[in-house]
Amino acid sequence: MTDETTAVRPPTSGPVRAARRRRLDPVLRTVTGWAVLIALWQFVATVVLAGTHLMGSPLGIVADIADKHELYLRALGFTGRTALWGYLYGNAVAIGLAVLVAAIPRSERLVLRVALVAYCLPLVAIGPLLRLIFGLNDGPQITLSALAVFYMTLVPLLVGLRAVPSTWTDLVHSYGRGRITTLLVVRLRACAPYLSAGLQVSVPAAFLGALVGEFTGAERGVGVLSILALRSLDTNGLWALATLSAAVSVLVYAVVGWGGRLLTPDQPTVLMATPPTARRRAAWQRWLTGLTEGVVTLALVLLTWLALLHLLDLNPYFAKRPADVWAWLVTDPEAAANRSEIATALRSTALVAVPGYFAGLVLGVGMASLFELAPSVRRTMTPVAVALRCVPIISIAPLLVQALGRGVVGTTVVVAMMTFFPTLVACMYGLRQTPGQVTDLFETFAAPPWRTLLLARIPAMMPAFLSSARIAAPSALLAATVAEWLATGTGVGNLLAVTAATSRYDALWSTVVVVTAVAVAAYWLVEVIERRILRVVAPEQSTW
Repeated sequence: MTDETTAVRPPTSGPVRAARRRRLDPVLRTVTGWAVLIALWQFVATVVLAGTHLMGSPLGIVADIADKHELYLRALGFTGRTALWGYLYGNAVAIGLAVLVAAIPRSERLVLRVALVAYCLPLVAIGPLLRLIFGLNDGPQITLSALAVFYMTLVPLLVGLRAVPSTWTDLVHSYGRGRITTLLVVRLRACAPYLSAGLQVSVPAAFLGALVGEFTGAERGVGVLSILALRSLDTNGLWALATLSAAVSVLVYAVVGWGGRLLTPDQPTVLMATPPTARRRAAWQRWLTGLTEGVVTLALVLLTWLALLHLLDLNPYFAKRPADVWAWLVTDPEAAANRSEIATALRSTALVAVPGYFAGLVLGVGMASLFELAPSVRRTMTPVAVALRCVPIISIAPLLVQALGRGVVGTTVVVAMMTFFPTLVACMYGLRQTPGQVTDLFETFAAPPWRTLLLARIPAMMPAFLSSARIAAPSALLAATVAEWLATGTGVGNLLAVTAATSRYDALWSTVVVVTAVAVAAYWLVEVIERRILRVVAPEQSTW
């Protein structure tokens, strides 16, 4: 009896134990990595930086949250609610504009240019103006949240709507169907990963917009408590607020990512697109078209500007018209001195925005590539990267600048942090867009992972990376102004703060116009480079 039982007993020791160990090892490595990071954080905060008021310790943060949890939860609920409304409004506008462009491709350049102007408006400058318009209600927080969000979703969504195999669109057209059917049946499916990436990246941006709105004079919220903590040197309190904000942002980020994975369970399809064969127009024709589009965009922006001021019936004392800006910059007797003032501030800002921009891009691409080659590193470090971006930069920027100095280095680090995360997320999604047939081919020839990354995944990543580089160009400039506004007392950010505080509204509006123009120019420069590269590596992005 014993022999028979032994004979039919299934083997449970070796294979089952090995499979269980394989499942638990990644979890244990991730938990160990987090434990090491928290221990290092505690050591640095309590030993290396003791008495500097630069970094809160994990134990001190936990104690502060336990002591003030009711106050913090109420503030977090208020800020989270305004950020959520801004997130929903901004992304709804982005999706609506993307659908409009996909249905009417001729509208793409005009829609993108007008939307870009709105996105490039410095939040730190229009925040006080919105406070004057809305008063003490939630309007500034929600508006700034929506402005910070919508373009981050619009650009990758348009990239995704174009990421369609030409054979699919040819099949739809062969049945006599038009653009609407192609959009509903083909393009919406193709754009799901890119939409998910945009929705994830915009989560911390929504929080940033809400906090900037609260910094302009709100009565409650995480931003108000952060100001009080900064003024009273309550380091643990400030870091507790930042940690709670980051935790909420990470949670929403994870939920959005989970939803994106549910929508895109399959491997991407090979894009059988060929380079465009139509003869390119002459240079003078392209320049004429671009000039015409620029003039139309400028006219539309000016009309919108005037219409909003008229509809809102704003006082001309602080709500300046285009003619006022033109006079301050061009026709007034002091116009030369005024232009010199803005140019000096712009040079100071460019010294931190440009290196921060490139540092963020390089770090984002490098980290995404490392995550692809080392999954264990990805499991450990991805939550850290997400948490770093989700920590409200508006709360810790003064501390970073104080720790690294008020010169170029401190502000450059702030800019790099705000540029790095969107690039990382876009590149991680882009690397996963490598068609399954391509990776199968490399596996057939036993190609090492680094070769697959270099020859297959990075080319597939290029549309996502270049779209993030395009968004990051104006974002770097705006990030520099935020850091200068909060901490350094230099550059455009400081000029915006001083002119708003001293009621020099002509100077304020003129500075906003110039900064917006520079941000648009930076975006346009990256866009030109992007088109030349995508014409070779992703020709499907060249046409609808």
